[in-house]
Amino acid sequence: MPVQTLDISPVGRVEGDLDVRVEIEDGYVTNAWTHAELFRGFEIILRGKDPQAGLIVTPRACGICGGSHLTCASWALDTAWGTEVPRNAILARNLGQLAETIQSIPRYFYGLFAIDLTHKKYQHSPFYDEAVKRFAAFTGKSYELGVTISAKPVEIYALLGGQWPHSSYMVPGGVMCAPTLTDITRAWSILEYFKTNWLEPVWLGCSLERYEEIKTYDDFMAWIDENPNHANSDLGFYWRMGLDIGLDKYGAGVGKYVTWGYLPHEDRYQKPTIESRNSAVIMKSGVYDSFTDTHRLMDHTFARENTAHAWYEEGNADVHPFDRTTKPIQKNTKDFENAYSWSTAVRHQDLGRLEAGALARQLVAGGKHGESWQHYDGFILDAFKQMGGANIHLRQLARVHELVKLYREAERCLREFKLNDPWYIKPTEKDGRGWGATEAARGSLCHWVEIEGGKIKNYQMIAPTTWNVGPRDGEGAKGPIEEALIGTPIQDATDPVEVGHVARSFDSCLVCTVHAHDAKTGEELARFRTA
Repeated sequence: MPVQTLDISPVGRVEGDLDVRVEIEDGYVTNAWTHAELFRGFEIILRGKDPQAGLIVTPRACGICGGSHLTCASWALDTAWGTEVPRNAILARNLGQLAETIQSIPRYFYGLFAIDLTHKKYQHSPFYDEAVKRFAAFTGKSYELGVTISAKPVEIYALLGGQWPHSSYMVPGGVMCAPTLTDITRAWSILEYFKTNWLEPVWLGCSLERYEEIKTYDDFMAWIDENPNHANSDLGFYWRMGLDIGLDKYGAGVGKYVTWGYLPHEDRYQKPTIESRNSAVIMKSGVYDSFTDTHRLMDHTFARENTAHAWYEEGNADVHPFDRTTKPIQKNTKDFENAYSWSTAVRHQDLGRLEAGALARQLVAGGKHGESWQHYDGFILDAFKQMGGANIHLRQLARVHELVKLYREAERCLREFKLNDPWYIKPTEKDGRGWGATEAARGSLCHWVEIEGGKIKNYQMIAPTTWNVGPRDGEGAKGPIEEALIGTPIQDATDPVEVGHVARSFDSCLVCTVHAHDAKTGEELARFRTA
């Protein structure tokens, strides 16, 4: 059977800036290219601006994880200026990011991913009719509740920052808020509402305490069978249906995973430096190499960007972001032998391409590296090994598994505030270099800033999607999503929902219409709504 080439544009349901080309032979994807179609240019916008411009500009890089960008921008200036940050301010920054991520998980699962379970391909599954009742876009009972409930956590963010998204309440030296007892009490009630109206009764079918007893994949499978409420919860139902329709059979990826770590401890990072961050974050940094089953800490000095297959005038060398100047080219013709994307290829200087995201965070959480007090959770790493590696289904489990631990950490922040203590210590501005990092819901995010003459000389950002959707690098190695698409079974080339499964398992936020074309004939094979 001849090789069939499909250009799928766009892939996703929110933002229309990811196209995918796949080659299909004998019903399976044998080659793939991911190309980002949107040039943002934030690095260029910020050149020559006041150093604190990043606090205003970078949260606009994303409408759903702007708090994560604000976190990075603030810590980057803190490390550049050598500030002191009060413990209350660290807690307030963490709480804002926690609230943002907690809202993102149900919104992503119901609004972007679970809709696919209602696809006609699965109408012969015994779970299909119930999936339609729960997950159909706009009409599904769980869809409606999940998307609605996702709006609650960011009310906590608004208590701190006045609004969500695009608040700028985090600043070098602390935060521009001083919550009252009324604010804290209200935040508690919002968390409780989220838990009692969705997290426990609908998502888990049990108490948080019961779910927290799960330590291994065998524990998880036993939990599902233990009680009909567990099996018929949205989590239990999703897991059983996903195994039935084979979501655990493809979408492996590059086999190496990265997290910067996140949530600096309020008593360990009050005088932040780039070098001291790894030992100060609650959720530890690291790289997990599944080929050698080893963990190691991640350091920003290992990051490299390569533009061999991207639309930039920067050559083919692997460059550290501090040494990179963004120079976009004017003619952006797709040439799959040369340049075909606005995304750079991000690499580890020693380990090559790495996958970022919730799966990466949880695989690293299962490592014994780092400080003894830092968070450890071996569940997803155990599931990874028992399931034979990464797949679409496991990426979802890793993402939703975070909900409970992030919820608990939000509770801890509220308990730890000392309302009469400082929230801000005015810093002394100076020239220098700074770096701020965190984990957005979608993965590893960081900002590099260089200040000279009181102005921004250079600003660079590497977002989660840059890690995952990047094109081939200078050595020809595929990006994580490109690699994950290899081996994907395609039942119907005119309706390649399986490609969407893989891309969306990385939480790629894109628009809601898919157009599939045969690249050789130009014939449009299908046009249909996916949401």
